Amino acid sequence: MDAPQGSRTGRWLLPLLKLRIWLAKFARHNELQTTLVWAGLVGFLAGASSVGYRKLTDVIHYFLTGHALEYVKTVQAMPSWQRLVTPAAGGALAGLTLLLGARLNRRKSSTDYMEAIVLGSGQLSSLSSFVKCASALFTIASGGSIGREGQLVQLAAVLASLTGRWAKMTTARLRLLVACGAAGGIASAYNAPIGGALFVAEIVLGTLAMESFGPLVFSSVVATLTVRQFLGSNPLYEIPHTTVQIASNWEILPHLLLGLLAGLLGPWFLRGLRWSERAFAATALPPYARLALGGLIVGALSIKTPEVVGNGYSVVGELLGGGRWWKMVALILALKLVATAATFGSGAVGGVFTPTLFAGASIGYLFGEGVDALWPGANAPVLSVFTLVGMGAFLSATTHAPIMAIIMLFEMTLDYEIILPLMLACVVAHYVSTAIESASIYSDSLKRKGAAFVRQQLADLRVADLMKKDPVAVGEISPFAEVAENFLTNRFNYLYVVGPGRRFKGAISLHDVKNYLNEPELANVVIARDIVREQFPTLGPDESLGDALNVFSQHDGERLPVTNNFEDRTLVGSISKTDLILALAEQSNPLSSTHEAATAGVQTTLAPGQHAEDDPAP
Repeated sequence: MDAPQGSRTGRWLLPLLKLRIWLAKFARHNELQTTLVWAGLVGFLAGASSVGYRKLTDVIHYFLTGHALEYVKTVQAMPSWQRLVTPAAGGALAGLTLLLGARLNRRKSSTDYMEAIVLGSGQLSSLSSFVKCASALFTIASGGSIGREGQLVQLAAVLASLTGRWAKMTTARLRLLVACGAAGGIASAYNAPIGGALFVAEIVLGTLAMESFGPLVFSSVVATLTVRQFLGSNPLYEIPHTTVQIASNWEILPHLLLGLLAGLLGPWFLRGLRWSERAFAATALPPYARLALGGLIVGALSIKTPEVVGNGYSVVGELLGGGRWWKMVALILALKLVATAATFGSGAVGGVFTPTLFAGASIGYLFGEGVDALWPGANAPVLSVFTLVGMGAFLSATTHAPIMAIIMLFEMTLDYEIILPLMLACVVAHYVSTAIESASIYSDSLKRKGAAFVRQQLADLRVADLMKKDPVAVGEISPFAEVAENFLTNRFNYLYVVGPGRRFKGAISLHDVKNYLNEPELANVVIARDIVREQFPTLGPDESLGDALNVFSQHDGERLPVTNNFEDRTLVGSISKTDLILALAEQSNPLSSTHEAATAGVQTTLAPGQHAEDDPAP
């Protein structure tokens, strides 16, 4: 038996093990680096799925309307009867898709990626998620007053969840990977990599700890690069002329007042959406009839005002050019709010993030017209500046995330001149809106599911909640060849050694085997018990995360073994330092004292068809 083993060890095992030790010494690989690789993959999937979803939406838009134009131009090219019928037909198809999906998948499962990240295990229902994405295609393509960014995020999140489950990730890392998918989805929707990462960090995770923020950034960047490869790198909103520089400090005053106005109006915008939701629910109509009714309202409004269809992107572009009469803008804004409330309230799956930007742009434009009328001839900022600042301020007022709003508006325009007035307006809007309404546009879903108890649940976590069961181990009489093979087939730097009944005997360091690499004959007679480190730190299942972190601080490894108790010392699992740090980062939640109130389903806002009481497709 010894000869074949020695032959096998000498020919290929020891050289490979030498390479493995060299890589461990100079590359200093850890699991956080591995997480970045997975985040990059998820970012690519987010970008690719974003491009594919947009193309598919355009195809269905042509199928439903017979035109391949931008949505407002499509409506302008259609006769009145078709303007009325098309959104209603799209709503009916969207509702029937949800109904069919509910019958195909009767198992109650969540598609809310916010819940999966904050409260859940990171697992999303793939079938229900894909059904919702399919339903949104009909609403969006038929001209519903809602955006597609919600489904881009949902699609990226479910692909991230499937990837993490395939890789058998621990709960903490799976949740982080789903968050990376969400960040990539936002970044791909708005060509805003920093904004995408900050969106998830500020609103979803509530922390800027590098253990989580680094992967978010990596995923967002890869997603953005992927989209730019196919769709170009131009900013989302291009300003047709140069913005004026602020020559006097007094000129900043109107922007402060604009932030105040946005902060006052933001809560009423949210209340209008919630009122519409309750009104449609009171009809007790089936989903397809309810969505058809919402589409019918949008279609009726579009007969005289085509600008109410779609997410409002093209109209914002016109406002930035200053080519609209203020009375027409006021009318479009009023009707657009009604159309958005009708689409949202009917239960359509989609996003209101872009319609929120439209509302802010219109408010800023009208405010700028008022400033020009009251302050004629002054060196006041041009109208496009007020339009952009209004977008950011209203976004801050409705999301309660001013940092994200500032960065995202800058990335969507790449105009640095707006930074000072934008920062001022966003902060003022945030404080004013939170004084009126503590709940943000993201607050309902998880609040009803118990988000108020998240911090307490995190504080009660123990080692057993994060450990991975049945870690790889070798018997104490295992030959050196088995030890070497385990080091080659796994990434860890310590291999656990167990006796009968999996009683923990210690660990073998990767560097402990170096003495035998140049002596194959000696390696053939060595067993695990000969090179084990018997004095090796362990943790108990009931120890707190703080105690575990203290033990890790005195140990150079990425993982520690978990034994049932200090007497019997039966090996029951292992805990990763990365998982521990991620859990502690969630506990600390340093960004906002109102995180529990603001923490709720981005899916509720970005894809409002998913409500708290009906996680599966309704």
